[in-house]
Amino acid sequence: MRIRKGHEHARVTFVELFFDLVFVFAVTQLSHTLLAHYSALGAIETLLLLMAVWWVWIYTSWVTNWLDPERIPVRLMLFAIMLAGLILSSSLPKAFAELGLVFALAHVTIQIGRTLFTIWAARGNVAIVRNFQRILFWLCGSGILWIAGGFADGEMRLVFWIVALAIEYAGPSMGFWTPGMGCSTTADWDVEGGHLSERCGLFVIIALGESILVTGATFSNLAWSWPVVLGFLSAFVASLAMWWIYFNTGAERGTESITTSGDPGRLARLGYTYIHLFIVAGIIVTAVGDEFTLVHPDGHADLKMASAIVGGPLLYLIGTLLFRRAITGQLPKIQITALAALIAVFFAAGYLTPAMLSLATTLVLVVVALAEKGAAREMGGEIA
Repeated sequence: MRIRKGHEHARVTFVELFFDLVFVFAVTQLSHTLLAHYSALGAIETLLLLMAVWWVWIYTSWVTNWLDPERIPVRLMLFAIMLAGLILSSSLPKAFAELGLVFALAHVTIQIGRTLFTIWAARGNVAIVRNFQRILFWLCGSGILWIAGGFADGEMRLVFWIVALAIEYAGPSMGFWTPGMGCSTTADWDVEGGHLSERCGLFVIIALGESILVTGATFSNLAWSWPVVLGFLSAFVASLAMWWIYFNTGAERGTESITTSGDPGRLARLGYTYIHLFIVAGIIVTAVGDEFTLVHPDGHADLKMASAIVGGPLLYLIGTLLFRRAITGQLPKIQITALAALIAVFFAAGYLTPAMLSLATTLVLVVVALAEKGAAREMGGEIA
């Protein structure tokens, strides 16, 4: 088990950073999959895959919150998940085609294998063991559906996997209620809040970094006309604004809130386990919108382009707004106004080129970043 040192939160170890490299690949695969299958069905399938990948990562982050990654057995467990995670990530583009069973088996192996390991590794801590015994019950139930979906085809695969994912996502909110064992309470999830906050911040960095890589790679292969250059600059500034909104005005406040909370498990479940998915999804969709803008900067933006160019920042701001609500109990007015502005921009998309539409959404993000910076100064600190 990790040794906790008073008010000093556990540092993120090098092995955890190494572990995250697999998920850099996973996020890249997801953005490319959405780009290649950008339709209503493609969006649903990519969202499902993102939710599955996020669940693998966040559950592992919870485990390393309790188990010390510097210990050899825990380190070997992380390496095993990295291998399975690499297989899972590699199967993402064809998860709804010929590699469905590979994806399902990789996901189930990680989820159940990690849970069994935690039960063994934490055998001296009754509360954690009981909690993971309940988790095991839920994951076994969802695992059957994941594998059944891997054998199924077409719509049936999607149905099986939606139900499997619904079971996994419902588990924490229901305390993993298990017959004969009752349910866990958030008081049982005695997390080290600073560590979990830092881990989630690093995943946001992964997603933003992938977005910049996609933008740079696409830009380098195009002829540098003025519309393309403007689209490139817009994408880069948007990434900076998204980083600023999260890390200058949210991340440290989240760390402070969870470390001083009387019920850190509740805040970790809501603010980090669930809500951060919106933030990551917003970054991935924004990367797809940037790709559309760079490849086709001129002409009128159609519904497909507009939904990505505006939808990414919209999802991101919804996520940061909900996160702020979770950690402070307040709804920042500037972000509510920004959401309304983005909706207005979306309805005006037919009159704008993709490059102009990208610049408009970037302007909204920059205004939010600057406004919250100003609010932070008025409060006497960097965090608002």
